[in-house]
Amino acid sequence: SLELQAQLGPVFDVTLDNEDGAPVGGEVEHARLICEIANSPANRFGRVGARMLPVAHPRFEAVMETLVSGAGARLAYLMLPKPEGLADVEHAARALDAASQSAGLATRIPLHALVETHGALREVQAIAAHPRIESLSFGLMDFVSAHRGAIPSSAMGVPGQFTHPLVVRAKLEIAAACHGYAKVPSHCVVTEFKNAAALQAAAERASREFGYTRMWSIHPDQVRVIVEAFSPTTAEVDLAIEIVQAAQAAGWAPIRHGDVLHDRASYRYFWQ
Repeated sequence: SLELQAQLGPVFDVTLDNEDGAPVGGEVEHARLICEIANSPANRFGRVGARMLPVAHPRFEAVMETLVSGAGARLAYLMLPKPEGLADVEHAARALDAASQSAGLATRIPLHALVETHGALREVQAIAAHPRIESLSFGLMDFVSAHRGAIPSSAMGVPGQFTHPLVVRAKLEIAAACHGYAKVPSHCVVTEFKNAAALQAAAERASREFGYTRMWSIHPDQVRVIVEAFSPTTAEVDLAIEIVQAAQAAGWAPIRHGDVLHDRASYRYFWQ
């Protein structure tokens, strides 16, 4: 993944996993390995983050201190999995800031969170509003599992994750909360990582229909497809240039472009 990042540039991040990716009982040692990678020349753009342990895990504080003291200056963000609600996010933010102060870091490490529990979804607006949160991600598989079989396993795949009402509701609430507080919504994974057609369809729907501006991959082969799906087309960029230039020439007054009215509301859209 880091080799691909070197080729494409910092158009995607790499998250090193200290939760599910760590052996049980070896989480602190795994955190040291993450620090080695984050501090290595392979992290050339400074766009490597780490997923921590849940706050209820007995090694949460030890892993946090290891990551921050060992590689805090080189980590783009830390991601909190499985918060049960706003209280867990606040706990993590306090612990992160305390560890950063102890390590003498000059800047704050951004905090990301995975919304994958009933409690986090219930309080997603408050979590998105928290000043230490930079991005929220949807944890599809844990969210489905939290329903104890009430949601079928097909909802973990494509197209089920875009059709089951409870999953669709969760995705929309997360995206709406993020946009309401100018945070970044990141879409969940596609587990069929060898099915390029399913991945492309999911990435396009996540971007065009569900309002997500980023998306997780679980295999390097998925990255190029996701980046392409989330990028504007050449025609969209050309249209935006034409409209913004015409608006600027008109002193930002309303204009007619291709027999379509545009004003400051659409100017903001095309500027974005």
